[in-house]
Amino acid sequence: MRKAKLRSLAARDHLLTWIARGRIRPGRQFPPEPELATELGVSRATLREALRSLEDEGILTRTRGAGTFLVRRPRVRNSLDVNFGVTDAIRSAGMRPGYEEAVSRIEAAGAEEGERLGLDPRDDVVVVERVRTADGRRVVFSRDVLPGALTADRPDVLTRLARGSIYGLMERELGVVIHHGVASFSPVRAGRGIARKLGVGTGALLLYLSQVDYDDDGRAVLSSHEYHLADAFEFTVVRRGPGRRFT
Repeated sequence: MRKAKLRSLAARDHLLTWIARGRIRPGRQFPPEPELATELGVSRATLREALRSLEDEGILTRTRGAGTFLVRRPRVRNSLDVNFGVTDAIRSAGMRPGYEEAVSRIEAAGAEEGERLGLDPRDDVVVVERVRTADGRRVVFSRDVLPGALTADRPDVLTRLARGSIYGLMERELGVVIHHGVASFSPVRAGRGIARKLGVGTGALLLYLSQVDYDDDGRAVLSSHEYHLADAFEFTVVRRGPGRRFT
């Protein structure tokens, strides 16, 4: 019974990843169940349990005779148990991701980023700052910091880091695959500089996301700081039960 539940959760996570990457767009229909089950390598019963879980969370709707559809959502929806970037989150909401005021540079890590990335404060890091847009609306100001050693042999990558998905470019061009990230969230008031970048008043309420991403070897490879417009994003988390405690 427990193995079946784990298979269902794995199938559910695969579907959430597809949604995050824009493979299935809001309002669009999922492939037929036999096709989905085959692609995921699970039984129809396991697939249905995964779909039922997503339906209970309000992520999709299922109608007999019509099929399974990803719901339409006006906000950018992020599921906190799936690690993906702002670009994927915007695409998953059916909106066009974009960038403004994008810059990349090399500087010394400093004490804070050195501690987050396990570097000497004097070590070089690559800093990427940009305003992220959804259908042209400014929704996030992000500051991403990578160890300079990752790009030491690839100076050509520096400018491209500011113009696309950092996760995607790290994997394709640098051979760095993100295994997991550790994030924290807190409400903050916009300072003058960030307020100007996001087109809001000084003191406006923002959601601050701080995250460190790790590769398969447990190395810290990316330190991220994101300031989200509070009314542009919707974050959800799935809280699973503790399981059976008594036998």
